[in-house]
Amino acid sequence: MTQARAGRVAAEQAKVDPMHQFTIEPMFGTDHWSIAGYNIAFTNSALWMAITVVALLVFVAGGNKRQLVPGRWQMAVESLTGFIDNLLAANVGPAGKKYVPYIFSLFSFILFANLLGLMPLALIPGLHPFTPTSHFTATGVLAILSFSIVLIVGFWRHGFHFFSLFVPHGTPIWLLWLIPFIELISFLVRPFSLALRLFVAMMAGHVLLEVLSSFVIDSSNSGLLWGTVVGIPSFILMVAISALELLVAGIQAYVFALLTSLYLNDAENLH
Repeated sequence: MTQARAGRVAAEQAKVDPMHQFTIEPMFGTDHWSIAGYNIAFTNSALWMAITVVALLVFVAGGNKRQLVPGRWQMAVESLTGFIDNLLAANVGPAGKKYVPYIFSLFSFILFANLLGLMPLALIPGLHPFTPTSHFTATGVLAILSFSIVLIVGFWRHGFHFFSLFVPHGTPIWLLWLIPFIELISFLVRPFSLALRLFVAMMAGHVLLEVLSSFVIDSSNSGLLWGTVVGIPSFILMVAISALELLVAGIQAYVFALLTSLYLNDAENLH
């Protein structure tokens, strides 16, 4: 199969398969790169995570001017930093100040990744938008990182007394054999729920947009009647869903940061 034909086949698959947009593919001819038998190809997912990091660095660097009368860019960065600071102060207390850099980076990375993945067109020909947070592997790494920090902080500050977190205050003696087990299971499920929530929300939205866009394209190619009956309502709904997805992109980043803050509060204060 020639390269041109392979490209046409891939394009046809993309039209009929709404899941094709989540395919991780090697880029720049790196599909044969390997170390000790493990493939280390540079993929479209890795590329868009790198683009997200660069965009975030540009955003922070551009707003870090420290002018007496801040401009819009500086105001945006300071507002976002203040938002994270207030979030930690409300959920962790004074001890939350030292977690501002991490929670800010976590929230901003997820937000930028979600928004960049919603771009309707490629900024560079052949470089189609990709949402890393629509893959459980990416969200899982973020969740495991947050969970690891919670464990390190908890044992660093409280030692083995950290296990008292699994025995809520006021637990009846006759339930001491059951409640700690339930609390432990709930605690261990936290990283899975963190990763799954973000992954499912982003994947579901992208699939819905892909399906609606296929309705618009197919109905417009089927004549005036179908274009009017199916195409126009689908297009209106697609615009509404796109606006909703922008909101979801921000909400999911906020929820991830909020839950991480609550888990850090448990590690700091054993509540």
